[in-house]
Amino acid sequence: MVIGDRLRSLREKKGLSQGQIEKRTGLLRCYISRVENGHTIPSIDTVERLATALEVPLYQVFWDGEEVPALPNLPNRVTESEVALGDSPEQVRFLHNMARLFTLLTEDDRQLLLTAAQRMAARW
Repeated sequence: MVIGDRLRSLREKKGLSQGQIEKRTGLLRCYISRVENGHTIPSIDTVERLATALEVPLYQVFWDGEEVPALPNLPNRVTESEVALGDSPEQVRFLHNMARLFTLLTEDDRQLLLTAAQRMAARW
């Protein structure tokens, strides 16, 4: 499936012109034409703007079926704390406290602290 063909098909089903889409999205009509004709590949942000203008959910731009696609059976997500520190609650609290305090420092102090930490780590 070519994204431009799908966008054109959705636009035509809604009975909208490229000019109307231009007004709804703020994208130039010539850009919309280039996307629909396959000369330009839009970013995901632009596709989202176009889906909003077409009043369709984003998945419909990529999915041609009648039914909502089934969600894949993905493993459970891991939080940033679990990735960085494992399961220890003490380590998680420590990281959160450090992050909170780090935001209170000036940029110069952050650089000084980072340099000191790098030098200390290099000695290990």
